[in-house]
Amino acid sequence: MSSDSRPTPIPTYLETLSHAVAAFREGGDRPRPSTQAVVDALLQAEKAARQQHITYPFAALIGQWRLYFTAPRSAHQKSGVSQGRGWYVPQFALAQISFLAEEGEVGAGTIGNQIEFGSILFKLQGPLKYPGKKNLLGFDFTQAEFSILGKTLYRGKFQTGKTRQQNFEQSPVSKLPFFAFFLVTENFIAARGRGGGLAIWVRG
Repeated sequence: MSSDSRPTPIPTYLETLSHAVAAFREGGDRPRPSTQAVVDALLQAEKAARQQHITYPFAALIGQWRLYFTAPRSAHQKSGVSQGRGWYVPQFALAQISFLAEEGEVGAGTIGNQIEFGSILFKLQGPLKYPGKKNLLGFDFTQAEFSILGKTLYRGKFQTGKTRQQNFEQSPVSKLPFFAFFLVTENFIAARGRGGGLAIWVRG
């Protein structure tokens, strides 16, 4: 009796998302899937991760990622049908997120988020923790930097994170802002935020 050596088929949702990311990397020379197709693929990936109890190590998130696609909290599945809309982030609006591990600490580190629009740059930074349960990454932005034409106008505490910073270590992830990652690959990651929105970031 011979074993079946046929390769495992790639899920349709992964093909769609990989196609979308490839289009980004090729600089627009390749047509992108429709926004509705991407939303549908994200919802399928989220459902698969939940049903299969897929988990990802914190190490797979380390690095810098560029926001590529987003959808509001209205994106969900109803009776197996995808609902809601999404959109590709314009090339001129550069939004990046980064995750850095803290040496000697498991599942702890720093999160950075920056938005660059023309000559305007806004950065946020703060602690993160990734306990490994349900692929939840909790964080708190506590520092901010704002600059125009390369000149820093403000660098210091981020007001809304002032109180939480004191109790960050003791706070459970469910009480913090968080991302629930449901698809992590070498080239892109996808998650749903605490506010309910969906997003794809491409490594860059």
